[in-house]
Amino acid sequence: MNRVTGIEHQDELEREYERRFAPRQLYRHRVWTVLTREFFQRYVDPRGTVLELGCGWGEFINQIQAGRKFGMDLNPASRSRLDAAVEFLHQDCSQRWPLEDGTLDVVFTSNFFEHLPDKASLGRTLREAFRCLRPGGRLVCLGPNVRALPGAYWDFWDHYVPLTERSLAEGLELSGFRIAESRARFLPYTMARDRHAPVWMVSLYLKLPPLWPILGRQFLVVAVKP
Repeated sequence: MNRVTGIEHQDELEREYERRFAPRQLYRHRVWTVLTREFFQRYVDPRGTVLELGCGWGEFINQIQAGRKFGMDLNPASRSRLDAAVEFLHQDCSQRWPLEDGTLDVVFTSNFFEHLPDKASLGRTLREAFRCLRPGGRLVCLGPNVRALPGAYWDFWDHYVPLTERSLAEGLELSGFRIAESRARFLPYTMARDRHAPVWMVSLYLKLPPLWPILGRQFLVVAVKP
């Protein structure tokens, strides 16, 4: 990517984030308060080191408890949304990360892989996550399952890479990971459009796993570095 194209792309990202997130910022924050506290914290040791890929406006990384926290995003405006305790890495995730081998305990990503330009970029990203995780470290992936919403998946301008839990698991295994957990259907699809459920219902939903295969449209895949 040349410099002019890169700057234009970052400007476009800023506009997309503002358009998509700003009207729902408070709601997203409240939902992620529930998700981090009642579900995703189980994957993160409060003393460990965690990196969020595609950290956006920091709803996850700002609220998760960890000893050291990184947020990576190509949008420079993400920096201003992150807490002071979060170290911001402003870069293309498919390029080498500025971290030593085996320094991370957890890499987390939500609704991000589908925004990468192609599977080659995704493959390079997975290999960087593998390199930077310590043995036993986890990559926790949440994202829309194209098998569960084949048409609605393409309702977003910046969706490029269609994935299911199976295709992602195969890519992870090719990158050296072992699959520890795979759910084809976990959370409902999106907070970016449509009506918003009351936040108390999010908490209730997490407590009722039998509902997940019925209402879930996003996969959850947890991979471990052997």
